[in-house]
Amino acid sequence: MTTTASPIRTERHDDILVIVSDNPPVNALGAAVRQGLEAAVKQGVADASIAAMVIRCDGRTFFAGADITEFGKPMQAPLLPMLVDMIEASDKPIVAAIHGTALGGGCEVALACHYRVAAPSAKLGTPEVKLGLLPGAGGTQRLPRVAGIPLALEMTAKGDPVSARTALDAGLIDRIVGEDSLAEDALAFSREIRAKRPIPRASQRALAPDPDAVAAFTKANARRFRGFEAPAANIACIVKASETGYPEGVEFERSEFMRLMTGNQSAAQRHLFFAERQAARIDDVPAETALRPVDHVGIIGAGTMGGGIAMNFLSAGLPVTIVETSAEALDRGVAVIRRNYEATAAKGRMTPEQVERAMALLTPTLEFDALGTPDLVIEAVYENMEVKQDIFTRLDAIAKPGAILASNTSYLDIDAIAACTARPQDVVGMHFFSPANVMKLLEVVRGAKTAGDVLATVMALAKKIRKVAVVAGVTYGFIGNRMLIPRQTEANALLLEGASPEQIDRVHVEFGMPMGPFQMADLAGVDIGWHRDPTRIESVRDQLAAEGRWGQKKQAGFYDYDEKRTPRSSPRVAEILDEWRLKTQTPQRQISDEEIVERTLYTMVNEGALILEEGKAQRASDIDVVWIYGYGWPVYRGGPMFWAKAEGYDKIVAGLDKHGFPVANSLRQGNIK
Repeated sequence: MTTTASPIRTERHDDILVIVSDNPPVNALGAAVRQGLEAAVKQGVADASIAAMVIRCDGRTFFAGADITEFGKPMQAPLLPMLVDMIEASDKPIVAAIHGTALGGGCEVALACHYRVAAPSAKLGTPEVKLGLLPGAGGTQRLPRVAGIPLALEMTAKGDPVSARTALDAGLIDRIVGEDSLAEDALAFSREIRAKRPIPRASQRALAPDPDAVAAFTKANARRFRGFEAPAANIACIVKASETGYPEGVEFERSEFMRLMTGNQSAAQRHLFFAERQAARIDDVPAETALRPVDHVGIIGAGTMGGGIAMNFLSAGLPVTIVETSAEALDRGVAVIRRNYEATAAKGRMTPEQVERAMALLTPTLEFDALGTPDLVIEAVYENMEVKQDIFTRLDAIAKPGAILASNTSYLDIDAIAACTARPQDVVGMHFFSPANVMKLLEVVRGAKTAGDVLATVMALAKKIRKVAVVAGVTYGFIGNRMLIPRQTEANALLLEGASPEQIDRVHVEFGMPMGPFQMADLAGVDIGWHRDPTRIESVRDQLAAEGRWGQKKQAGFYDYDEKRTPRSSPRVAEILDEWRLKTQTPQRQISDEEIVERTLYTMVNEGALILEEGKAQRASDIDVVWIYGYGWPVYRGGPMFWAKAEGYDKIVAGLDKHGFPVANSLRQGNIK
């Protein structure tokens, strides 16, 4: 019988027992770690010659949370709540020595320790809310008692980690120690406090209610928390900590945790957690595929998209050569990049020095031949196949061998673009979403001849520039925009049948979308894709564009806008709709909110099923990632394909059948993967 070595070891330093976790890569609190910690603490408590203990971790971080491989499986003893209670109950002081990140259960272990010291770069956090949960091992009860209600609200309900300095100021840690001397300094600190009594226990600290802080926090974050259940549960637990004793608070925390864990929202958010990681895998490209070097990036076009794309690489420290056809366009594009960086610096997210470092990596030029040296060239001009094919023909003649040639097209055929080159294996789609320097999604479009190492390189590069990448096949609109088409088609049809832009948009916002289809059209520009012929009016949108109602930028689109871009219903749009209803002889009727959902959202699900059947997406969860990160689908609904499964495929099919839509076979059979 073979035995696996424990990831926990102990080291004795005179009368101090140091308990060390070595469970790479992030010292996750799996069963073996919990069991090892339990045994080590019991050893220290039982040994009369031990005066104090230190818990620390080898590797790059303190305990960074739960072991995700245990999600959905029966948990082995000791469960984390029992373990942290045992740590806190020790009659010998225990010091947590924190480096890297103490997240989730790791933060709860630190809170159960009697003292905490941390390296200057350390961060502490309780990100469970991002999985639709709350810290379930007494975290919502210990944290406010140690760090105060305001910081506990921030950490639990928002889920963002705090720095060691913030933690020290709030009393969450007791001392910041040396970055490279954590082990020695923690040992010295434990000698300082080993004889101090009483031992400070978080659960025994008094906590006064602070209703003003709770009300202010809730009001300030109302928009951020809209639709989510977990932030409210976290807030309720913090409030409970201030109103009751620790045992009652923990009981309330446990009931709230179980309510969230068994609910649809947490299931959706946990689904997304795994979906995002799965999306990075390319089914038929080995993980060990050698990557092409990308040390220099070229971008064609310095407009809104080209400039935004450039910023991703500049921020990651990669030199960028950006090419334009006129000095005016080039200067304007560079000025916008600088302005965007300076705006970020003004918010404290960058230093002036970082702005200058990023700008120093940018080489603006009018010389197309300058694209002969970059390892990756991204074309970011407007959506016109002839223009793009001409660019790739020219690029083929000058780009160095092995360079990756990418198009930022959002709809067009990558294979038709690649066919203009003698190296179709080097051509790939890189569809960034606007604004490209902000939006996290990157659709990586795989052409029929795109080489595996090109695909693997672009996926790895996406991670470097902090994008969430999803592989899509060649089809009009790829994944996201192809699914957007039926939604927009039905929304337009509903307008003519009697619905208003306000009703349709309201239904989508109430569903959880950041905005509805007509609000989105006004934001993006009603004139996008318009043929520019004011005498050719074939739709409501054509008429709006012909009248100069191009959306927010013109203070008029489907809505009217004031100087602050606040929308209001437009009498002129109502007139236009009445004219088109009469012209098309469309019968008018009351449209229910339910019908809007069925015709605009169910049709998206159906299109997603067709995309999967055609092999244009690798897996259903990839579609969910696209819609969460690219289009603002509500996180707590898990993406359109997850939502459809949760709603019930039979219900979706019945809704589609009711309105006479052809239904994808996999959807009708309930076999979507």
